[in-house]
Amino acid sequence: MSDLVTLGETMVLLSAPRVGRLRDMASLDLGAAGAESNVAIGVVRLGYTASWIGRVGSDEFGALVLATLRRERVDVSTSVVDAGAPTALMVKERRIADLVRVSYYRSGLAGSRLCAGDVDERLVAGARVLHTTGITPALGASALGAVQRAVAIARSAGALVSFDVNYRSALWTPAVAAPVLREMARHADVVFAGEDELALLDGRGATGEVGASADDRDRDSAGEPGRAAVGVLEAARRVSGGAGRTVVVKRGAAGATSVGPAGTFDEPAVPVVAVDPVGAGDAFVAGYLAALLDGAGEQGRLALGCRAGAFAVSVLGDFEGLPSRDDLALLDRGAGTTIR
Repeated sequence: MSDLVTLGETMVLLSAPRVGRLRDMASLDLGAAGAESNVAIGVVRLGYTASWIGRVGSDEFGALVLATLRRERVDVSTSVVDAGAPTALMVKERRIADLVRVSYYRSGLAGSRLCAGDVDERLVAGARVLHTTGITPALGASALGAVQRAVAIARSAGALVSFDVNYRSALWTPAVAAPVLREMARHADVVFAGEDELALLDGRGATGEVGASADDRDRDSAGEPGRAAVGVLEAARRVSGGAGRTVVVKRGAAGATSVGPAGTFDEPAVPVVAVDPVGAGDAFVAGYLAALLDGAGEQGRLALGCRAGAFAVSVLGDFEGLPSRDDLALLDRGAGTTIR
């Protein structure tokens, strides 16, 4: 049995080793990437056990994905090697120094063939936390059915259900995604969303108020909460719905805010030199859920989430920068420190 169980698609990742056009690269770095497996790896590095349910192709790329997760001590014993479809592919380039561009080759491939029959009932029922995202149901009806079955099992067993919106515009339109994402949020105990993603969950048109500038998000010129900050809080409260659900708003460089039964909490981001933003949201979720498993209060959960996210953006790769417990203290060292 695992502390955390998650399910979804993990792809092979090809990354440009330097800034520039992809076509000008003489070589690409090879790895693995997936929102759900990133969270599983992050939780394991912070001291807990995790299992990943998914499908990979019967190919070298699929073998690489499973080997990577096993090396990170994530249980993949119930995952499926699909002989009928190849492993999906993610390509990442840094076109300019502070901009990352990602392309996906996943339609109809192994990860999208995840189905309800792949969900191990005993594994999910024995977990303390089931973690889901809005990416998996976007892959198709079969994958959506797998998520729905996993959530139903977790709810019946009394496990906590975590849901990260993780909206991907390349997979579905807001009109198609919104009702599915709202239903998933309705069955979750903890919902993670970016500021703009709140609009997909909130039926009152939060779009015009979220996604404002960092200055507007925090305070206006009179020192009062900015309109965007007020809009985010109002939308989060509506999504929380007074149903014992906690809504955690991931705000990037502005930190994180949570609204729920325990109240409203804010946590600033940890200032670091950002190298690669991809995977930072998954790192935040992993830190938050590890603190939840610790029994920490809401402020402690946000704090560990922000510290884990700071590590992730400091290193190239989707999961490579995820911290261990020992690593966390390094953020308290001054810039330029040498440890001897």
